[in-house]
Amino acid sequence: MKQLVCITPGELEYQNAETPVTPAQHSLIKIKRIGICGTDLHAYEGTQPFFNYPRILGHELAAEYVMGGASGFKPGQAVTIIPYFNCGKCIACRSGKPNCCSSINVCGVHVDGGMREYLVVPTYSLLHGDGLSFDELALVEPLAIGAHGVRRAGVQPGEFVLVIGAGPIGLGIMEFARIAGGNVIAMDINEQRLAFCREKLQVAHTINAASDNVTHRLQEITNNDMPTVVIDATGSLKAINNAFQYMAHGARYVLVGLQKNEISFSHPEFHKREATLMSSRNATREDFDLVMQSMKKKLVNPATYITHRVTFDQVKSEFASWLKPETGVIKAMVEL
Repeated sequence: MKQLVCITPGELEYQNAETPVTPAQHSLIKIKRIGICGTDLHAYEGTQPFFNYPRILGHELAAEYVMGGASGFKPGQAVTIIPYFNCGKCIACRSGKPNCCSSINVCGVHVDGGMREYLVVPTYSLLHGDGLSFDELALVEPLAIGAHGVRRAGVQPGEFVLVIGAGPIGLGIMEFARIAGGNVIAMDINEQRLAFCREKLQVAHTINAASDNVTHRLQEITNNDMPTVVIDATGSLKAINNAFQYMAHGARYVLVGLQKNEISFSHPEFHKREATLMSSRNATREDFDLVMQSMKKKLVNPATYITHRVTFDQVKSEFASWLKPETGVIKAMVEL
């Protein structure tokens, strides 16, 4: 079996390994697609929190079921996984929040992921392909993160929702904010990505934070109310801190992007708004189900996001290029 290991930041290495043994309550799957996400890119550049090397990356996966005795699954069936392996016993798990389990193991982050031909996963993490293509299945997980962030925010019809960051996670947030009835405002510093929002997702309002007067544009768009929902999908400390000033009175601010350092804001400004600050981590089965149903109903077209496609043997040579803005990558998809 061939696998690709991130040895240290900036160094990937192909290795040969034995096909893994499948213990009880686990299943063996054959990887067919791997979506490259921000977590993978940040791990490669050495800026991903909660990370140790060496590590096999990859958690946006589509696969075929091979074996393991999982009820309702047959060899050759298309599957995807919920890649957040939880303990099932801690306070978060007992409260229906396995996405933030106190001892969580995220596939490709805390434990080795799917950049290999075969992967063993806990059987409870399996999801039926349900007629979706391998490309679609590999995009369920990043879209579920977006859906979870929108659910955390409690987006209501007619609300103005400012989404900061037009990468793959931000785009998913925009999609599900739209499905929830929100009026989406996309903000980024990359004009190419903002054009993508306008042309591919029909986002009516876009703001370039590098060249526009952000506060003035938000006042103009919202009739001076400012957004009642702000969601960060950048993980940029500057972007996160700046966004506190973009909140309407009574607004909710959800951090989906992850930052290593401490955030800071004016307590009086935050307090007078009676604002709410939340984090949004991973996603739950409910979010995965919503994404898959939305795909089947054609409310979301995940193929829109795939801008780059490579074979598994090309990943090592192409990976570094996906960190460069001029590459124009939204989603790179690996085929096995």
